[in-house]
This record gives sequence, C-alpha cells and structure tokens, in this order.
Amino acid sequence: MVYRPTARVLTVLELLQSHGRMTGAALAERLEVNIRTVRDYVQTLQDLGIPVEAERGRYGAYRLRPGYKLPPLIFTEDEALALTLSLLLARQTGLATAAPAFEGVLAKVERVLPAATRERIQAVEQTIIFKNSALKATPSLLAVVVLSTAIHTEHSVRLHYRSSRSQVTERMFDPYGVVYHEGFWYTIGYCHLRQGQRLFRLDRIEHAEITDVTFIPPPNFQALEAVQRALASVPRVWQVEVLFETTLQQIQRQTRYPEALFEETEGGVLMRVDVGDLPWMARFIAGLGIPVIIRRPLELRSVFREYALTLANYADRTEA
Repeated sequence: MVYRPTARVLTVLELLQSHGRMTGAALAERLEVNIRTVRDYVQTLQDLGIPVEAERGRYGAYRLRPGYKLPPLIFTEDEALALTLSLLLARQTGLATAAPAFEGVLAKVERVLPAATRERIQAVEQTIIFKNSALKATPSLLAVVVLSTAIHTEHSVRLHYRSSRSQVTERMFDPYGVVYHEGFWYTIGYCHLRQGQRLFRLDRIEHAEITDVTFIPPPNFQALEAVQRALASVPRVWQVEVLFETTLQQIQRQTRYPEALFEETEGGVLMRVDVGDLPWMARFIAGLGIPVIIRRPLELRSVFREYALTLANYADRTEA
C-alpha cells in the first residue's frame, strides 16, 4: 500500500517497467485509487519526459515505449553504505507496515552494486544487530565497514581507540559482533592488548584496518546478550559539563567540591566533573540555587527536570 502521491507516481513507473503493460483498472487496483487518478499519474510521468504510451480500445493498456530504459543509479561505496544503514535502521524502528518496501529498496541497491561493494554491504546487513532507541553518537563509516567485514571473514583488526579520558591506544582485536544498543554502536570481542573480552564504542574508534590474521569466534556467540551483560557490569561514569551563570568567587563561597574543576569563562563559571550518580548531581546543582545551563550529558537534563517536577509536586501537597 502506497500513500504519498509522489510515491504512487514512481510506483506506476516501477509497475510498468516490471510488467511491460498494465490496464488502467489494474493500476488503479494496485494503487487503491480511481481510473482518473491513474491518468493523472501517467500524465505526470509524461510531463517528466518518460515515454508512457496509452493503447486505445477495449483491451487498451499503458506501457513504456519499447526499448526505453531508465538510466541506472550509480552510488559510491560510502553512499551505498549510508543508504543501506539508513534502511536497516528504519526497518528496525517499528515501521512494520513499510518493511516490504525497505526490503525491496535494499534488494535493488544490492543488485546494481559491483560485486566487491555488494559483498561489503551484505556483510554489514548480516552482521549488525539493532536495539532500538535514538542515536546518541555517530560512528565513522570506516569503522562499521571494517568491523562488519572482519566479523564476516573472521579476520583480526588493528584499532586506534580513544578512551573516555581521551587516551588513544593501539590494539589488535578479534571482533565477534557489532550491536546498535540504546543510542550507541558497540563492538565486542577479544582484545589482545588486555588479553580478554572487551567492549568498545564505535564512535571512539579513530582508525580501524583489517589484518591478515584470522581467528575462530566462540561457537553460537550471542552478540546482543554479550553487549548487554558487559554494559551492566561496567560502572557508569558520566562526564558532566555545566555552566553556572555566576562568578567564580560566588560559587566558591557556596560550595566545596574538590573533585570538580571550576573555570571562569564567558557567560559564567564552567564546571567539569566525572560522576557516577546523575540524580545526586541534579540535587547538587539544584541546591546551589544558581541559574545554570547543562551542556552535557543530555541525560542529566532529563534527571534534573524530573527532580524539579518532584519538588513542584511536594510544594503542592497539603495535609489530608
């Protein structure tokens, strides 16, 4: 079922290309419109220079002029990968009624690609696991392609990885899976530097390349479950950055927080600190009573808002 008028026009073209000729009644039935609307769609195609011919008479039908072919779409490898990832993600975000359309576009994109590019795209499609939520950090296309291909071919990769404290290390890594989970992309596998299974965020991978070294992945490895277990076992550290609209002298009079770095800047005082408890940080900020702009993390804004609503509810309470 196609609902957008532009999509219906293109669907008429697709049907005529695939079926050769179709009656107005058949097109109207497929598009769930009337015959007059089909004529309008055909006229639109003709206005665009596409030679749709109408056969008159009792058994008349529409067809493309014999020998006419649309020029093929040409994608660069990055464009094809970007389109494939977008379609895969869209397919996983609850658009169930449109799933056949996504499958059709994916099939068409793969059909026109060179063999080498098609194999890399198929590796991405067969490898990546999506766990729905809003995207919070974008990985490089190179990291996605290299890791997906390495998993598919069972080859180790060489990574330059940046930690949460901006320290970059080089390591050999055997990737077992790539997972999109709770707004972030992760890869999990065996890290030769740490000599154990490790979890890495793809947006922190600064460089990745496939090596000639092969590895044997664990049998029946469940990447999503492994990523969820790894995330649950790691203490969460949040990098907080908050701008207080005040002076350095005033904030130093109101609080003693040795773990935090306070820096006077344009517009006020910038506080930077790593914390593991966002609700505590929300209470700390609110307790200062100073106008504030929360720069990051975005999750702190939500926690702060929830705390403010809780206080507002307390203010409205009365004794029974």
